[in-house]
Amino acid sequence: MPLQLGFVSAIFPELSLDAVLAFAAAEGFACVELMCWPVGAAERKYAGVTHVDVTSFTPAMADDIRAACERHGIAISGLGFYPNMLDPDPAVAEPAAAHFRKLITAAPLLGLDTVNGFVGRDWTQTVDDNWPRFLETWKPLVKHAEDHGVRIGIENCPMLFTRDEWPGGKNLLTTPAIWRRAFADIDSPAFGLNYDPSHFVIQGMDPLAPLDEFRGKLFHLHAKDVRIDPRRVADVGRFDYPNRWHQPRIPGFGEIDWGHFMAEVMRVGYDGPVCIEVEDDTFGRSLAGRQRALRVARNVLAPFVPK
Repeated sequence: MPLQLGFVSAIFPELSLDAVLAFAAAEGFACVELMCWPVGAAERKYAGVTHVDVTSFTPAMADDIRAACERHGIAISGLGFYPNMLDPDPAVAEPAAAHFRKLITAAPLLGLDTVNGFVGRDWTQTVDDNWPRFLETWKPLVKHAEDHGVRIGIENCPMLFTRDEWPGGKNLLTTPAIWRRAFADIDSPAFGLNYDPSHFVIQGMDPLAPLDEFRGKLFHLHAKDVRIDPRRVADVGRFDYPNRWHQPRIPGFGEIDWGHFMAEVMRVGYDGPVCIEVEDDTFGRSLAGRQRALRVARNVLAPFVPK
């Protein structure tokens, strides 16, 4: 199957699932990653979006969603839920992990084999200090995924942007060194990556370099760019909060050479979804502005996605 260009539905919290699918079809997208947060308010930006409510999911609900996708000619690239399942507060971590299990259970009913999320992290502790709890939480989740024929794609976002996430960030699996350790300790074909190159740029790393080594773990791909402001870095340094010196951008408006990146993606044999993630406020925060951002990003990436 060739690469499929899509987008992440989190950018459209005000649209119904049918409206999201209609927009995708009208704009020539092939797929959408659908957000599955529990219904209700969320503190974090781009969180709390529910286009598929898996809380009490039934085969009849799945049939309705599959029918809507077929009607619009749009595939679901995966189900997404990105909380902190290793939060030091059990009242946060435990419901998050329980809800993630529901995504895994719902996915096969929709004919899907991929769900995406964060591993999470206690941001006040080191990687080593987080490790026992990571294994305790994630070994059962991965086993649950194996039992349901589902793969888990972990996004590599550091979740370290403001003082609220300092000093360690709220997501553990952020670098190739940590991935090697994680995939050795949880050695499963159901445990892999939702790869976002922008998160390497913000860490001062090459976004292309890991693709070859981890080609077998590439389950899903987010297309997001980032701009590093050299004047701000020169003024405050990279040890200051990243929100003070970086800016999320859509593909083509940041540091990444998307022609080179997509060429390497294809060279290593990845043939899955490439979903644009819009966190770029320069197009405006209105619905029309966010729709325009997706159109512009689509036009940047479309030449690199063979039909």
